[in-house]
Amino acid sequence: MLWIKALHIVFVASWFAGLFYLPRIFVNLAMVPADSAAERARLLLMARKLYRFTTILAVPALVFGFLLWLYYGIGKGPAGSGNGWLHAKLAIVLLVAGYHHSCGSLLKKFEKNLPARSHVWFRWYNEVPVILLLAAVILVVVKPF
Repeated sequence: MLWIKALHIVFVASWFAGLFYLPRIFVNLAMVPADSAAERARLLLMARKLYRFTTILAVPALVFGFLLWLYYGIGKGPAGSGNGWLHAKLAIVLLVAGYHHSCGSLLKKFEKNLPARSHVWFRWYNEVPVILLLAAVILVVVKPF
């Protein structure tokens, strides 16, 4: 079980590294001047590669998390046995997956040169995975309910 936990932590950390950096590329894309096609193309290439790599990292993170939940009894127990933290963490996992998907949708909009949001909006958007990671770690370590 410790190997599964260790691999889960490594892949989750790697997945989040991509989710921390990809929106930073979006900030830069939102700030690219209209006459700078080369800079825009370079940033789009970086974003596409990072999104693909981050997606690949998300798969084992989710698989190892599922194995921990399914086969090793993490969070299992009778109703009311203090496992509410796991339900909340699973909700956060769904939010992280949704955030990941929204990054892909935003990338497609940038690729199609559709009107994007401001760089300030992307700076705030970039903070979402920090909050989600903080909440997930607190739930797993502290198990407040």
